Amino acid sequence: MTATAPRLGASPIRRPFAAAALVAALVSLLFGLMLAGAGPASAHAALTGSDPQDGAVVATAPKEVTLTFSEAIAVGDGSIRVLDPSSKRADTGAEPKDLSEGSTVRYGVELHPGLPDGTYTVAWQAVSADSHPISGAFTFSIGAPSETTVALPSEEVGGGPVGVVYGIARYAAYTGFILLVGGAAFVLGCWPRGASARPMQRLVVRGWVTLTAATLVMLLLRNPYTGSGKFADAFDLDGLQAVLDTKPGAALVSRLLLLGAAALFIAVLFGTYARREDAVEKKDLTFGLAVGGGVVAAGIAATWAMSEHASTGLQAGIAMPVDVLHLLAVAAWLGGLVSLLVALYRTPDIGSGAVRRFSRVAFGSVLVLAATGIYQSWRQVGSWSALTGTRYGQLLIIKVVLIAVLLAVAWFSRRWTARLTDTAAASVGAEATDTAAAAPGDAGEASGTEEAPDGVDPARAAQLARQRAVLTATKKKRIRDADPERSGLRRSVLAEAAVAVVLLAVTTVLTSTEPGRTEEEAGAGAAATAPAATGPVNLSMPFDTGGQNGKGTVRIDIDPGRTGSNELHVWVDGSDGKPMDVPELKVALTLEAQEIGPLPVVPDRLAEGHWSASGVQIPMAGEWKVDVTVRTSDIDQVTIDENVKIG
Repeated sequence: MTATAPRLGASPIRRPFAAAALVAALVSLLFGLMLAGAGPASAHAALTGSDPQDGAVVATAPKEVTLTFSEAIAVGDGSIRVLDPSSKRADTGAEPKDLSEGSTVRYGVELHPGLPDGTYTVAWQAVSADSHPISGAFTFSIGAPSETTVALPSEEVGGGPVGVVYGIARYAAYTGFILLVGGAAFVLGCWPRGASARPMQRLVVRGWVTLTAATLVMLLLRNPYTGSGKFADAFDLDGLQAVLDTKPGAALVSRLLLLGAAALFIAVLFGTYARREDAVEKKDLTFGLAVGGGVVAAGIAATWAMSEHASTGLQAGIAMPVDVLHLLAVAAWLGGLVSLLVALYRTPDIGSGAVRRFSRVAFGSVLVLAATGIYQSWRQVGSWSALTGTRYGQLLIIKVVLIAVLLAVAWFSRRWTARLTDTAAASVGAEATDTAAAAPGDAGEASGTEEAPDGVDPARAAQLARQRAVLTATKKKRIRDADPERSGLRRSVLAEAAVAVVLLAVTTVLTSTEPGRTEEEAGAGAAATAPAATGPVNLSMPFDTGGQNGKGTVRIDIDPGRTGSNELHVWVDGSDGKPMDVPELKVALTLEAQEIGPLPVVPDRLAEGHWSASGVQIPMAGEWKVDVTVRTSDIDQVTIDENVKIG
């Protein structure tokens, strides 16, 4: 395969120019995806907020629990469950209410009235707009935290054995698509005589079978993959009907219908087209097959674009056709590469013209991949931090490195292509002709279509014919392998194919990985809602009630200094620094930003100048005002305050 610069005549200028153009495209791809600006999230829904927040302690039971997501999701009965400390349902069980406004995606469930104090667990499960199942859980407390017996599945939705099989089917589907489309395009556009070669026919047909089987498996497993995780549910008719009503289900059914049209295309390509001899008729048929096959291939590629990353988020109307172009370019390049490898190893008569035509196709495919890859990377990553700090970005870097390696190997392939001649192929053909002349009727005898001469046992004649056919094939292989240029090209293309397999695996993983944009936004949302670990709070506040012995210092410790239950200790020291008893001491907490409080705290006296209160509830993180009222006599009293951040 010569994906870098096709050999354009003998011009010493055009060859380096083509190679330089490809290097520039690769560099543009790398820097384009790293330097692109930030923008909205584009795939894989993530929980960005909730009310009550994760870990919050609320004074009274809320009427409902709401969840906010980064993008549209599909929900149903049981998608959001609220469980009390004893693992019983605390919500009404109704389907979640859609509370979305504008670009904000929010769903809520109503709770039973009069819920008792304790810790409640919110478990949610849904399907994001890009077809991937998502799930999660968090807790909040009413009144005060408590022990809970809720046991949630340790396995994430979409995992387990069903998830493994579904993932394998995804890999197989991409592989089948590449072999089907790339193989057919190679035969039609680069090597028309290959339509009558059995190895090429088997390659394309196997691609069709693989893609069809993988699509059927994904359709049957879609219900358990996004739900129960049990293989038995694959044959649940109600579940299958529910899948057909979803966007991914419709895409899989559409793919099966298009594969029916692809089967007709294959039959014509390897039947009528392969047998056509008239040049004008074959040219017309080539045009018809190219148009019809292109439409079918684009339609199959669109079944991915309409149901996965490209179908949601930023500029979906542009992203979907770009994704179709990207998939078609991948198939033309990698599928054509596999076809070339099969032709070089399994057929004796592929000529240099076919190799050079594929070189031009591969070069154009790489240019399309570079352009579409820059746009896709901007949508899915969009920043330096997402590129280096998320799994999606790191996989994308690996993909770019693999493309660079593939192009480097392709440079060696191009050198072999430049030396390639048709001498060896002609020698093979001449040898085959001589062999056929020396042993007329062998082919017919081997196939059983010609009767054995009189006096010769038909079985023995057929055996001899098969032996001669094996000898002929061995001679063909020996002559073909004697061509050093062709052998060098085969080894180089084999190395490219090995790298391409790894590249395809990384690309498939990318399609099921949460994009960098969304992962960063989800992380930012979690950071905004998660309790801040600021540690114990220590305050020292001087006071003066204005009366006799009315001066001193109040020292306060709040431990652990975060949302939930806390221990509060207060020490009062006189002006001489010694512990000081006072007739009355009161503490109140106020979160003015959220209009919460004042929440009164009445500590108990433990010893001279030392008061304590346990189980002091901090319902949410924020900038709290701590008010301390100190009374040193019947008429001398003062209230002092200080703001402190409590997480």
